[in-house]
Amino acid sequence: MGRIHIEAERTVEAKPEDVYAILSDYTGGHQSILPPENFKDFVVEEGGVGTGTVLSFTMAAGGRLRPFRMRVAEPERGRVLEEKDLDSSAVTTFTVKPAGGERRSQVRIVTEWDGAKGVGGFFERTFAPGALKRIYDRELTNLAEKVRG
Repeated sequence: MGRIHIEAERTVEAKPEDVYAILSDYTGGHQSILPPENFKDFVVEEGGVGTGTVLSFTMAAGGRLRPFRMRVAEPERGRVLEEKDLDSSAVTTFTVKPAGGERRSQVRIVTEWDGAKGVGGFFERTFAPGALKRIYDRELTNLAEKVRG
């Protein structure tokens, strides 16, 4: 088994509070930066902004579809946003911090979960990190374009 860890990071030309506002708004902001080819059937079930939001979606990655149902928390409001899958050990954390200058932010996306055992686990550990990193890089590019526009 073993813990699987994926992360992507980017500097974005925007104030940290503006970036965080997009990420924490699941009714419009966050949803608008998700690559549509990878995130299907996105539904906000409860809330919509920050803590207490419950959302569901299907992720397409590496030729597979996987449903998620996430509950959002803000361990550090305005800086750290956390999505915990209600049906697995998967946790995705978005961290936003100043990156020098008033209008620069460092944004990091980290996902971790307990990997499967056996052959399935081997393939998961081998292929999932690269596939998810590419998805997160696109998400961060979309975020940078959104705050620029």
